Amino acid sequence: MKTQPNNHLLLDQGQNLTTIISMANKNQRRRTQKKNFNARPSKGNTGKAGKPNYAVKIAPKAIARTRQDIKNWNRALNMAKKAEDPKRHLLYNLYDEIAIDALLTSQIENRKLKALSQAFSLKKASGEVDKELTELIKNKIWLSELNKHILDTKYYGHSLVELSFSEEGELCTELIPRQNVDPTTGKLYPDYSEDKHIKYREVPEYGTWVLEFGDPQNLGLLNNAIPHVLFKRFAQSCWSELCEIYGIPPRVLKTNTQDPTMVSRGERMMRDMGAAAWFIIDEQEKFEFAQGVSTNGDVYKNLINLCNSEMSMLITGAIIGQDTKNGSRSKDQSAQEMLQTLVESDLTMVDQYWNSTVIPALIKLGIVPDGYTFAYEKAENLEQLWRMTTEAAPHFDIDYKWVKEKFGIEVTGVKQTQNTGNLNLNADFFV
Repeated sequence: MKTQPNNHLLLDQGQNLTTIISMANKNQRRRTQKKNFNARPSKGNTGKAGKPNYAVKIAPKAIARTRQDIKNWNRALNMAKKAEDPKRHLLYNLYDEIAIDALLTSQIENRKLKALSQAFSLKKASGEVDKELTELIKNKIWLSELNKHILDTKYYGHSLVELSFSEEGELCTELIPRQNVDPTTGKLYPDYSEDKHIKYREVPEYGTWVLEFGDPQNLGLLNNAIPHVLFKRFAQSCWSELCEIYGIPPRVLKTNTQDPTMVSRGERMMRDMGAAAWFIIDEQEKFEFAQGVSTNGDVYKNLINLCNSEMSMLITGAIIGQDTKNGSRSKDQSAQEMLQTLVESDLTMVDQYWNSTVIPALIKLGIVPDGYTFAYEKAENLEQLWRMTTEAAPHFDIDYKWVKEKFGIEVTGVKQTQNTGNLNLNADFFV
């Protein structure tokens, strides 16, 4: 036999009807927000109901790995800055080539990861933080990918991103290859080796499914890093050749080169002796190395260190400890402060693009309610805040709940101090 719930019992347990209705409405809003995140758009919003429309049109290209030099860079720059029909595929192919440099990669990732780890919130029109929607977005993969594409505009100058929905109904972001985009003229080339193009700023999906970030005239910081990476590779190649020549000296065999039998026997013998370079000369011939500057590779090492320092200054604004020989705490601290200034500038840029480009698109897609804004939480110096808290504790009452939330210290309550009073040790005490 089924029993009916006793509504009076619920009310007696500390709940009232208003609270029950409020909780029901809150749960309904949460279900609606989750449904909006997983809902597919109607066919009236886009031609393929959330399917990628432009990224799939890009013709894949095989890129040959050849040695790059300053001449290739100048040719790519001239093509990217042409007055008529400029194209950036050569320049961006060169960007992808230098991006494998270890130090350049570490500097860029260090700066980007600091920005991506910063906490943010979504606020209603009233200024109140929507904690549920904020937590829901934080767990989405597309959020991190979208922020990476926005941050990459600092290094590449431009990003064109297409939104779509997966088969599971999840929102996805896909970067349209930069080699196929010319932001100065607003043209998208399905095949950058041809002149056929799409004016992407005039398509109906622009601003909703197709989002644009960056300055169309800016070529990014990687353009400034190209000569330093190329010179660094040149120095490493020369240093490696120096190690090969002087580390394993070549072998010389003098014999009668007019006798084929002697030459054949000498070749066989030299091949079996090891991997070092060798050659055979006549008995009357003489071989010796040209006298150059005596060096153990310091000239190449200095050039490599110079290129590394220039790239560090370009990306992080300073030469941080691991890049210096005679570093110190004060130098490293000032370098970290400079890096933090650049990270805060990156966060401001992401904040602006979210509120001007991303949020309006998400509102049109029904993912975010109208009137919402995106904001990063202000970074606090916890070390300084803790020092101020400990100094103020003897004079003011501080909420231990706030201490637990701010510093993560498990505080169970206020500690009671025993007042022993002042001990009076005057002359009468000893009488």
